Amino acid sequence: MARAAEEEPPARSGGAGPGPRTGPRYGRAPSPVRLCVWAFLVVLAGFPALPAAAAAPAGEPTVLATRVDGTITPVVEGHLDEGLRRAEREDHAALLVELDTPGGLLESTRGIVRGFLTAEVPVIVHVSPSGARAASAGAYLTMAAHIAAMAPGTHIGAGTPVGGQGEKASEKVVGDSAAFAVSIAEQRGRDTGFAEDMVREGTSVSDRTALRDNVVDLVEPSRRAVLDAADGRRVRVGPEGGGRGVVLRTAGARVVEYDLGFFGELRQTLARPELAYLFLSIGTLAVIYELASPGMGFGGVIGAVALLLGFTALSVLPFHLAGLFLILLAAALFTGEVFTPGIGVFAASGTVALVFAGIFLFRGETEIGPAVLWPTALVVGAGSLVAGRLAWRARRGPPAIGEEALLGREVVVRRAEGDRGQVLLDGAWWDIRGREAPPAEGQLVRVVDRRGLVLVVEPAGPAGDRPPSEKE
Repeated sequence: MARAAEEEPPARSGGAGPGPRTGPRYGRAPSPVRLCVWAFLVVLAGFPALPAAAAAPAGEPTVLATRVDGTITPVVEGHLDEGLRRAEREDHAALLVELDTPGGLLESTRGIVRGFLTAEVPVIVHVSPSGARAASAGAYLTMAAHIAAMAPGTHIGAGTPVGGQGEKASEKVVGDSAAFAVSIAEQRGRDTGFAEDMVREGTSVSDRTALRDNVVDLVEPSRRAVLDAADGRRVRVGPEGGGRGVVLRTAGARVVEYDLGFFGELRQTLARPELAYLFLSIGTLAVIYELASPGMGFGGVIGAVALLLGFTALSVLPFHLAGLFLILLAAALFTGEVFTPGIGVFAASGTVALVFAGIFLFRGETEIGPAVLWPTALVVGAGSLVAGRLAWRARRGPPAIGEEALLGREVVVRRAEGDRGQVLLDGAWWDIRGREAPPAEGQLVRVVDRRGLVLVVEPAGPAGDRPPSEKE
């Protein structure tokens, strides 16, 4: 320090004599060029600090959060599977699933559980808000999570598998589901007794009882409370036997929303067997009506939209090809009724085919109930019968277009000059001439022939008469 103090005066002295100092600190005013150089150097020196400032939030923990409301379907299965992959890819601290479901398809549930049990990122399931439930399939998903949480006033259980009409599944299916629930509880260290009872006996418990009996890990009212309470807990992620321990760092974590999206919500809404069957049946009937009485194409558009929605529903539901082929057969038979109407044989056969299509299209837990199956088939069959009668009547009626449609029509002469005149027929002006005598203005005439763009007419009644279709 002494040496530094000794060396300082020479550094600050700029020259001899009492004149103004011209050293580095007290030199002349810098030129604009020098200012630009200094500004450039300052900005250049600041560049290394910019990435550091931007990278600072990168160390902030994040949690990917999604919400599942309603039935567990293949749409939900795909959504959660993509959520797991995204959470792993983007290095989130956890995947948070906020759940409220009455149950769903067993196969979709198994797929989601497999994803949770082998996930490389911790999964937190929170049954929320108050009043929500994790029933049936939801109970399996909650127990399969690394951290299972419930909001106050929620319940879990009632995992007995049922058929398409709500009846209890066979003992074989119940036993298989019970073993599945117990294996989940064993892997996650949860109460195996409750897991078996909720399947065999349909047991359901409240949030406090579930916490006391080691069915869930936490009872917290909100998303933030769950993340704070889960912080510091150690879980094991990855496949069983080859996983790794992870300590959750979720306190104060930034939540990244992961929504199902508009098209996902639409597919989830359509993922019901009854809707798929209704849309396919109604779409078929609408197309048949368009074939029976072609017009502005309204029926065809409605039919095409309904069929598109029906096939969209099929794309997210497990269905059997036999049922789809029977629907196509029913459509062919109904079309035959339109083109060759008789005593209704084609319509009756199509109705039978449509009933069997509904029976074979979905089986097991997605089976279509009789309350939807029979009325739909009967309405479509009766509709095709009516469409056939309409088509038959239209073919036997007078032609509505072309030259033949003009013959025999009665119209009033609007203008007359010499042996020619003009009439207004079907919104268009036509030149006319009399077959035997020139037409007179105001005369009621009948079209008896057409020669090019000129109509040949003859008197149809006293002058001044008006046909019903001619309103002034």
